[in-house]
Amino acid sequence: MTRAIALRHYTHGSLPGDFKQMLIDVHADSYADAMDDEFNQRFPWFVDHWSRMDGFTCVVGFDGDEPTGFAYGAPLHPGREWWRSTEFVPDHDAASTYAVSEVMVRPKWRKQGVSDLLHGALLKERDEDLAVLLVDVSHPKVQGLYETWGYTKAGEQRPFADSPLYAVMVKSLP
Repeated sequence: MTRAIALRHYTHGSLPGDFKQMLIDVHADSYADAMDDEFNQRFPWFVDHWSRMDGFTCVVGFDGDEPTGFAYGAPLHPGREWWRSTEFVPDHDAASTYAVSEVMVRPKWRKQGVSDLLHGALLKERDEDLAVLLVDVSHPKVQGLYETWGYTKAGEQRPFADSPLYAVMVKSLP
């Protein structure tokens, strides 16, 4: 990284008025070449959905005043964890799961360790047993990155009729 990335933490119930638009703007930059896809156009709905969840947390990286990317998620309700639709069996009694819904970095800051920084900060203080995320199966390099962070592929699912097919990735939290 050429400059230090400052991290700001946000939680459900303490979001600034421009929070949603900031995430939408980062998403638009990150997916500029794929915004004709209707699934990508629904991103504002996902921001609303996730940010209203109890336990929602978000970490946004800033280079000066400019957002570089973000990671967000929330705990999943017991019995509704994404990994339960797979053959995955945790190696211990997994009573709780934190879902990493988004890890997104704007093109200008990619390949500089920003995604790792955001992801690590998002999960640093979590007390759940597992973290789970979904990655588009047509992006094997991204799946490989998640594997370097300790995730293993548990299976595949398509959560929405118009969504890509995703690999369900799971990791134990300390």
